[in-house]
Amino acid sequence: MSNVRRQTATGMKQQRLLFLQGSRCFFCGETIPIGEASIEHLVATSNGGAKDDENCVVCCKAVNTALGHLSVKAKLLAVLNHRGGFACPMPVESVASSTEETNDDRVAIVVADLQKRGSARLRRVTTLKNTMNAAFQMSLSEVELEALLARLLANGYVIVEDTKVSYALPAPSA
Repeated sequence: MSNVRRQTATGMKQQRLLFLQGSRCFFCGETIPIGEASIEHLVATSNGGAKDDENCVVCCKAVNTALGHLSVKAKLLAVLNHRGGFACPMPVESVASSTEETNDDRVAIVVADLQKRGSARLRRVTTLKNTMNAAFQMSLSEVELEALLARLLANGYVIVEDTKVSYALPAPSA
């Protein structure tokens, strides 16, 4: 199977599992940010695990990295050792320290940039995120980009379907 077809099949499987799991990490239960999902094999393929749906779940990339090639027993033990308080090991960066005003300013800057583009708006999530970061001199972390994209989604300015983006921007102010 070609590499492109394998990536597409993996992406479709990941999307299906995300849908079935309500876009939440199987282990920590947190909503998985766009681009942070990873397929975890309950029995690692290196330990003879199958690649079918019965052996696969979607989790945060950070959880997948932390659990790696552990046995099912070791994975369950890692979760159970937290006594119901299993927290995602995903690094929390300075997004929480940003004020609402700063986030609102960032949204306004991105919306103004998108409005200027008219019908030549970006059509893919990756291109949109790169352009958003360029508006801030490439200074935003991946977590900050995800938070900004989440704000655009929550405000109804962008609609994301798979990797495609469409827009419902407000009219430009005069």
